[in-house]
Amino acid sequence: FCRVDPYGFERPEDFDYASYEAFFSRYLVVLTRRAIKWSKLLKGNNSIQKSLKVKRYIRKGIPNEHRALIWMIVSGAQANMEQNPGYYQRLLEGEKNDKLLEAIKTDMNRTFPDNVKFRKTADPCLQHALYNVLVAYGHHNKAVGYCQGMNFIAGYLILITKNEEESFWLLDALIGRILPDYYSPAMLGLKTDQEVLGELVKMKVPAVAELMERHGVMWTLVVSRWFICLFIDILPVETVLRIWDCLFYEGSKIIFRVALTLIKQNQAFILEATNFPDICDKFKQITKGTFVTECHSFMQKIFTDPGSLSMATINKLRETCREKLLSQG
Repeated sequence: FCRVDPYGFERPEDFDYASYEAFFSRYLVVLTRRAIKWSKLLKGNNSIQKSLKVKRYIRKGIPNEHRALIWMIVSGAQANMEQNPGYYQRLLEGEKNDKLLEAIKTDMNRTFPDNVKFRKTADPCLQHALYNVLVAYGHHNKAVGYCQGMNFIAGYLILITKNEEESFWLLDALIGRILPDYYSPAMLGLKTDQEVLGELVKMKVPAVAELMERHGVMWTLVVSRWFICLFIDILPVETVLRIWDCLFYEGSKIIFRVALTLIKQNQAFILEATNFPDICDKFKQITKGTFVTECHSFMQKIFTDPGSLSMATINKLRETCREKLLSQG
């Protein structure tokens, strides 16, 4: 058995190799089939137009060998990079803000301690690339600078793209466009979206919403890391990557689809909780096990389980939740 997964993460002591092998041998067949279809779609010319076919392909998963390229194209990062040649390098060579550098340095060793590629002893050690991407981003987007959580996201981007500049532009696509205001100092967008999830749960899984209210559990306690880290360290790597495939193409509503599916699928289990700590514990449990490991069937579920979820609905809820938060603040 391999103690380290293909992305460099060490598997935990209690890792269930048997059920993972069973899943992966089935998933490999799917991946092989998808890879052939993607190669035909790309026809070696490395460009695609947004279309229903492409959306369908992305929902069914992007093979790893094409993942960086497709993320770059559909997120708009590729276009931005081409329009700004040399910009990334200039950011690294320019004047630096010492406070920002200090904050980033502090988090370096805390980023993926369980990943062999981020260890000081690794060659190459991805900490250098990670540091550069975060420093460049902090100087590019001064309103955000650096905030915890960004290190994990940038780290995943580096693992997939194996390229600093591409990781920088993908981070820019996520923070600048795809996620509304998650990482600004006040984190208003993040707080808003947690409230939006609460409202969606009221509509779609009312019993769970009622349980949370009865025990006074704030949504931010159980789901803030889902939003901040985009499910990194919450769900298995393959599943996170499949979620990100859709996130880069379809935007932030994917996060709600995933959250609602986790809650809806585990409704009976969550409702067994009888007190505050119990509820928090159940929310930790529902992100483990075969349901989330089987990323292919999981991704099919996120598009059927929560039912219809339009961007219009989300934006309406965002408006009311944001106003409520601002009036409290």
